[in-house]
Formats: sequence, structure tokens, C-alpha cells
Amino acid sequence: MKMIDVKKLNFDYPDKRVLHDVSFSIDAGSVTALVGPNGAGKTTLLRCIAALDRPHSGTVHIGGRDTADDPRGVHHITGYLSDFFGLYDGLSLRQCLTYMAWCQKVPPAEVSKRVEDVAALVAITSRLEEKAGTLSRGYRQRLGIGLALIHDPQLIILDEPASGMDPDARIALSQLMRDLRAQGKTMIVSSHILTELEDYCTDMLVIKDGRVAEQVQLQEYAAKTVRTLRIGISNLGDTQMDLLRKQPNLKVTGTENNVVVAEFTGSEKEQQNLLRLLMAENVPVFSFTTSQHTLQDAYMNVTAEKK
Repeated sequence: MKMIDVKKLNFDYPDKRVLHDVSFSIDAGSVTALVGPNGAGKTTLLRCIAALDRPHSGTVHIGGRDTADDPRGVHHITGYLSDFFGLYDGLSLRQCLTYMAWCQKVPPAEVSKRVEDVAALVAITSRLEEKAGTLSRGYRQRLGIGLALIHDPQLIILDEPASGMDPDARIALSQLMRDLRAQGKTMIVSSHILTELEDYCTDMLVIKDGRVAEQVQLQEYAAKTVRTLRIGISNLGDTQMDLLRKQPNLKVTGTENNVVVAEFTGSEKEQQNLLRLLMAENVPVFSFTTSQHTLQDAYMNVTAEKK
């Protein structure tokens, strides 16, 4: 099932066009990293998906709802955190969450419990009676995320959600994203720091110069991309090197202090079979590791191909 379906989207500011024939779809239950350079059009695209900005042309459907024809319906199933957002600084955190729950038409009998549940999710329970205006930047971000989640939306859109957070809070945010993904939520998350996204994202959408440069399913990308193996062998000699050079899917690229570095294009099962072969041949292997592909690797490869 498609949660987001965008077709031939164009968006104009008075002096220029910032989105050009953008088309893509996102499956329900996926977590998409929206990445690209500054000025690429990411925030404008997110606002169009959230039914906050109306495009010059093209269509956006969220859960089957047209953002132009039914923006309120889209708002009801969508939680949105903008890069820069305001709070009612004179209200307590509990009052902020309660007010947003009323705005999102959470049933009155459920509001109090929902406020407590969301506060626990974003780790602000101990501060519920404090004024929003007294919060640090990191805690303002936590409250902002809580406001986006208060009505239990199907789609969650977060623009730079970890901005201003300390390392502990960023780790907690990653866990929250994984928990939401496990609940079947669809998320699209924009961030300039790709390491913040790689723990929980399933897909990557690259925007460049207002156009879709690439859409990648990260699991498929990792499966089809060359991996780097580092095989440590005690007293490495010509016999072991000759054996490795004869193996399919393996290209030796160098050695470093009894560690053979090689490119491997086989499957995980074939990687396991290689290790079994080395053991059967009594090769004294003391380490056998493969480099993990990161979101940054995928982004750099995609953008390099597009140059």
C-alpha cells in the first residue's frame, strides 16, 4: 500500500521554481530519509506533503487523500514537525500537549492518557508542569516531536528532528523512530547529518536542484553493492594469498599487517561459505570482518553517479 504518492509536482516562489516535476511514491510502514544539499527544495516538498503549501501543479495523495481537495483530512492523519517551529511559551508542557490534542480532535476521554503516553515517548514526563518558555533547545525539540505525535498519526514528517539535541537525546530519538517503525508508522525524516538516519531508515530519497535525483531502498542497495572484506591470517604467505585469489566473487586489493583486504560481490551465504573453506583448508584466520554500508555511502554513490 502506498502512503505517499506524488506526481509531477511543481512549486513556484515569486522569483523562481523550486520543485520541478517531482514524482515518487512511498510505501506504508517505511521510513524514508529525505536528503540533499541546502536549497534543494526538501522543506518545500515536506510542506506540500503535509498539505501546508499548495503546489503550482501536480498532485499529492496521502493515504488516498488529495492534499488539494482534502487538506484537513491529510492533517488528521499526519504529524508534522517543521525545522523552525513556535511554542506557547507561557503554557506548561502538559497544556501545550493538551491544546494540540484538542486541535487534533483527540476524543476528550482519551486526552489525559494520550498526553502522558506521548510525554513518556519523548522523555519529558518530569517536565510536564514546566513552562515551554523555560526549555532548552533540545527539550523544545522533544516537545515539538510530542506535538506531532499527539493524535497518533499514520504518517509522521520530521524536518531536522535532532536539531539542538545532546548525544543522549539523539540516541533516545533513534530508539523512538525504531519503535514507531515497529508500530507500522510511515515516516519521512529530513536531516543534514546522515548518521542520525541510518539506524532506522529503510529508504532514501535524494533531492537535488528541486528534482528527484534518486530513490533507493537501502536493503537492496546494500545487497547489490560491493562489500569490503578484511581477513586476518596469521603468518600470511603466498600459499594463502594464492588460495584467496582463486575464489569467486573475491578480488584482493591489498594487505595490511597480515590482514588481506578484498572486494567481495557475493551473497551473505557465499561469504559464509568462503569462511568455511578457509577453515577446512586450515588457514589460520584470526579475524574476518566486512565493512557495513552506511546511508552516507549510499548518498555519496548516488550523487557521484548523477554528476
